[in-house]
Amino acid sequence: MTADREEKWTTPKSTAPTNLDTYESQQEQKTTCEWAMYLHFSLLAGYLIPIAGFVAPLIIWQVKKDELPELDAHGKIVTNWLISSLIYGVISFFLIFMIVGIPLLAVLGILNVVFPIIGGLKANQGKCWKYPLSIQFIS
Repeated sequence: MTADREEKWTTPKSTAPTNLDTYESQQEQKTTCEWAMYLHFSLLAGYLIPIAGFVAPLIIWQVKKDELPELDAHGKIVTNWLISSLIYGVISFFLIFMIVGIPLLAVLGILNVVFPIIGGLKANQGKCWKYPLSIQFIS
């Protein structure tokens, strides 16, 4: 009979998230959005320091992907664009001899600036934007 009383008077543990849990998840989401933005914008580092536009995004992705799992998708998108852009650049270089490569290289240069900016802004809003013309090597 005492066991029945104890069952009646014990309060069940709440599984609803507390304000602290909500705050922590919002902070984690904000941190993920910021790092995703940095990941996209790091593609532009190559304009300041040679090779940094290739190395910095890969380092950010590899270091942070375990800590922030949502960042993994952004890292794959950026890596696919790096590889695709390199392929497009090599093809355009060889097409210079046919005069077609010069405008293609100009367009590629513009896209290498515009796509990371759009991707970074979308990432800061919490969206995952796939770069158009990007070949899916890593999925």
